Amino acid sequence: MGWLKPLFYLALTAYVFVAVLPCSLYGYAEAFPDMKSNHWIEAHVHAYSFFGGVTRILVPDNLKTGVIKNTRSELVLNCSYHEMAEHYGTAIIPARPVKPRDKPNAEGTVRVLETWILAALRNRKFFTFDELNKAIREKLEEFNAKPFQKKKGSRLTAFIEEEKDFLMPLPASPYETAVWTTATIQPDYLITVGNCKYSVPYEFIGKKVDIRTTGKSIEVFYHNNRIASHVRRAYSTDPVYMPEHMPENHRKFLEYNTESFLDWGKTNGHFTLIVVKHFLYMHKVEQQGYKSCVSLMKLADRYGTERLENACAKALSYTPSPSLKNISTILKNGQDKVATVKVSASASSKESSKYGITRGASYYGGGDRL
Repeated sequence: MGWLKPLFYLALTAYVFVAVLPCSLYGYAEAFPDMKSNHWIEAHVHAYSFFGGVTRILVPDNLKTGVIKNTRSELVLNCSYHEMAEHYGTAIIPARPVKPRDKPNAEGTVRVLETWILAALRNRKFFTFDELNKAIREKLEEFNAKPFQKKKGSRLTAFIEEEKDFLMPLPASPYETAVWTTATIQPDYLITVGNCKYSVPYEFIGKKVDIRTTGKSIEVFYHNNRIASHVRRAYSTDPVYMPEHMPENHRKFLEYNTESFLDWGKTNGHFTLIVVKHFLYMHKVEQQGYKSCVSLMKLADRYGTERLENACAKALSYTPSPSLKNISTILKNGQDKVATVKVSASASSKESSKYGITRGASYYGGGDRL
């Protein structure tokens, strides 16, 4: 199995994958936009489907998309390529570098196909790979049915009579192309795949993991043990969290919502509810105020609901936009225990008269302001 050199020059270059069986020389060909790992493996899957069976040994080119290292003492395959071979139950034995004699049948078929298919289509224009592959398939059928020059039959008849029965059966379902990557888990215990983020157990923060990505699923492995799996999404603005991946305090935060905060504020008291609404609605998105509301609830647990209500009232007497720090400072200093004194208009005027050029709010008809 291997690639033909690119011969179709349209809006982009096309690469043709070629596979051939050793006995009958029955061949398969398909065009792809590149020679990356996903197309390399997809080509194998389509070839096995075309043959209707699997060979016991697979002899591919010694290319980086499938073979990471191939020396006299060591063979290291691409993870996805090895996984594909395991799925079909075949053994991969790559050809030695610069040794085409390791797969002479494939090399010979490539040369014949280059003339039989590519040369015949060189003057035609194709606008999609489906169109191109349909034309290749038509020429491929002619190629396989073409009679041998020095013996009876054709590649097709030789395949049916001599080789088909010796192929291993196809698995129940075709291999789903997977892409393997690695990542180090960040403090937010999220991994990024495409346009989405997915959670992993927080215990693996700082660990290096392997990520297996298919068109439908995301799987995360640590030391070959699967620690997380998700259904893959095309796009999501929010990270995809699983509650069991979160520490206890984060899990509680996930359960919070605007209604629960408002209900709690209403139960705690009138002034607490006003502060909760302020925290929620001061932001463009209500979720941005959740942390402040949670911190307010913690103050209630620490100082009691009555003191928190008084502190909120005290803070609101100073400003219509109190901060969490204001309320926390009032509680720490015990200012909530001091009654809020409302200054009368007369007292305000009397106080203002001490200063000749100072005019109070009553001068402008504004009344008393706290």
